[in-house]
Formats: sequence, C-alpha cells, structure tokens
Amino acid sequence: MVKSHNDSHAPSDDAHEKPVGLADPTDEKSNCGVGAVVDLDGGNSHSVVEDGIDLLCNLEHRGTTGAEEATGDGAGIMIQRPDAFFEAVVGDLPDTYAVGSIFMPQDATIRAELVDLFEATLADYDLDVFHWRNVPTDNSELGQTALDSEPDVWQAFVTPSEPMDDDEFDQALLLARRAAEAATEEIDDAGRFYVCSLHRKTLVYKGLLKGEQLATYYPDLTDERLRTTLTLVHARFSTNTLGAWHLAHPYRHIIHNGEINTIQGNINWMRSRETDLEHEAFGDDLDSLKPVINDPEQSDTASVDNAIELLLHSGRELPHVLRMLIPEAFRGDDAMD
Repeated sequence: MVKSHNDSHAPSDDAHEKPVGLADPTDEKSNCGVGAVVDLDGGNSHSVVEDGIDLLCNLEHRGTTGAEEATGDGAGIMIQRPDAFFEAVVGDLPDTYAVGSIFMPQDATIRAELVDLFEATLADYDLDVFHWRNVPTDNSELGQTALDSEPDVWQAFVTPSEPMDDDEFDQALLLARRAAEAATEEIDDAGRFYVCSLHRKTLVYKGLLKGEQLATYYPDLTDERLRTTLTLVHARFSTNTLGAWHLAHPYRHIIHNGEINTIQGNINWMRSRETDLEHEAFGDDLDSLKPVINDPEQSDTASVDNAIELLLHSGRELPHVLRMLIPEAFRGDDAMD
C-alpha cells in the first residue's frame, strides 16, 4: 500500500530555516491538495477507500473555506467501479455496463423531465439506462451556501442495447453524454444537472464539501462492500473560479493542484483548431463534441479534462496525451538539448 502523508504547516523546534534540497519553507503557495492511494499488489479492498478518505482529511490545510466555516471549496474521490457493492444494492448486473454519477435538480418534476431526456438521448447512441439509483446523502453538516446549491445525486446504470466492444462502448458513452449535456440546456431550471462521471471503469463522488465532510455526506463511502484498488482524492482551493458543486474534483479523468494562468489562451487555441479535427472512428459524430471546451466559464482543470477526454478517445495512451498538453519546459530554448 502506498499513501501520501502531509504534515502540518505549523513550525516545529527543529524546522529548517533555510532551503533543503528543492524545498524552500518560505515559498508557500495556496494550491489545492491532491493524493492517491494504490494497492500495488492489485488487491481490491475497502481499506483503500478508508485510506483515501484519511488522506483527504489530512489535506484540509490545502483546501479552503470562506467566511462560512462549514462550507468548503470542494472535495471528492474517484474509485474503480465497485461491482460487488452494486451487485448488493442494485441486483444482477450485465457483464458490460457503465455507471454515471449525476447531479440533478431538487425539483422532482424537472428531474423527471431530465431523466426522460437523458434516456432518450442515450438511446440514440444504442445505450440503455437499465436502472436509476438515488444516492444516499446526509447534508446535516453542510453550511448554508452548500445547502442552497445542493443537487440531488443519482447514479445511472447504462449498458449497450447493441453488441459493442469496449472502445465502441466508451465512444458511445462520450458522444451520448455530450449530446445529453447539450439537450438539457433547453430545459428551464436544469442548471444543477451535471454528469460527474459516466464510465465503465471509474466512479466519482464529489461536491461543495470539506474533505472531512465527504464520507459523512456520502454513506456509500463507509460501506465495507465498496472496494477498489486505487483512489484519487482532492481538496479544492478555488482560484480562477468560486466554489461550486460541479467544479469540485475529481473530474472525469484528472485531479489537479495548480492554476493554469494561460487558460483563456488555451481555450482560444482549442477553438481555433476545431475546424481541423477529424477522426475516422467518430466520423460526422465528431461535430457533436464541439466546442471541446463546452463551458468557457468553467475552471482551468475542467477545461484540461475536456481536452484529455477527447485525446484519450482518439487512440492515444494517457502518458502520450499528458505530454501533448504539458509542453516540456525547454521547448524552444536553443541552449537546451
């Protein structure tokens, strides 16, 4: 088991007063907290979830709260799809399926309209929503700001209605999700609708929470049947945008602990390239993924996640994608080899 440990910023008697190696104790930054817990032997256990939650709580000095002590900037966890847990709480599951973690409006009438639209949109891509689960939540410890914008949290269980291999299924999930996001913009008061994740391998629990509130808010995370080999956790320190339920991390693929100062330039470059995008696997469906950065008001990390998602579905591996999006520091410097 590998776990990141984070010490308090409080000075101690033997605290270094001068830089040690690459660490300068006077150079403190206000950035988000990130961490990962992985069972390197490939084991699947609830203890990995527990360690991830412990790690998240130990990152509280990296997240932040505003004037309202009980409202954080956002916290969350990504785990592998917990099949045994879902077998217990949902019932028999197909061999091939994906789970969507979805924020919905609190209004039942609007929510029913969104459910119908979501199912109809997925059906256009040969996907069937065979079960909806209202995720148990406990908001008793939340601050008023978080309560005022709290969504209703649901999980959608999706399977292909036609034979598909894994790549085809993944592509259909992406296209269907983006189409559903566009379609819901036509529904009044659907603002809290947000697909946190829709994937056959991973699942996200997140919200406008403090790290210590996450497991209380989502009782699923304390269930012994919820098992995983890895977790990614994040405590948010808002910089480019204010805290919001949908802007908490993890996103659909990444967590991130910095600020991207060139965000508007990156968005503009992406928009300018969209007319040149083509891929034989997507064909004309590629147009439905435009604009790639589908919300220019979202956070910097959310925009990076949009780009990563597109490139991963183009046949590239994750290391390749990250090297494309994060240029080498020496690029363009003639003095560097």
